[in-house]
Amino acid sequence: MYTSDIQIRVRYAETDQMGYVYHGNYAAYFEVARTEAFRQLGIRYKDLEADGVGMPVGEIRTRFRRPARYDDLLTVRLMLRQPAEGSRVLFEYEIYNEALELLTEGHTLMVFVSTATGRPVPIPEAILNKLAPYFTDDEKAGPLTPASSKLPPDAPAPAAFAPKKNK
Repeated sequence: MYTSDIQIRVRYAETDQMGYVYHGNYAAYFEVARTEAFRQLGIRYKDLEADGVGMPVGEIRTRFRRPARYDDLLTVRLMLRQPAEGSRVLFEYEIYNEALELLTEGHTLMVFVSTATGRPVPIPEAILNKLAPYFTDDEKAGPLTPASSKLPPDAPAPAAFAPKKNK
C-alpha cells in the first residue's frame, strides 16, 4: 500500500455561509493530494500530458463525517490500497483536522486516456514500475474496487455539524 500525507490550510474563500468548507472544494483537495503524491513518486502530470496521456476522473465519492472550517489545518491522506489495473487507478482519501478527527473520506477512480482520442489506454509502464514496490502479493490480488461501500457505524449524529458556540 502506498500512502502520502499533505497539509492544506482552509482559506476563507473555501467556506460557505455556515462557515463550513464548501462541499465542492473537497474534489480540489483530493486533486492536490493526487498531484503531490505522484510528484513524490517522480511522476508529473505535465509529463503524462506531453506524452499524450490524460487522467480524467471516472468516479468520485465523498463522505462527510464532520465539517472542516476556516483556518483549520487539514491533513489529506491519500492511499493506494491496490495497484493500478488496466487503465484505472483507485485513489482513496481521508481528511483529518489538527485534533486528528476524521472529517471526510472519499475516493476517485482515475482513468488513463489518450488525449488524442479520449479512449482508455494502458497505464504507462513507468508508472506501474514506480508503484509496484509498494504492494505485496496479497494486495495485488483481486479486482480494483473501493475498500467498502458500507457506511461506518460510528458516523456522527447531525449535531456534529452544528455551528461551534463562541467561548
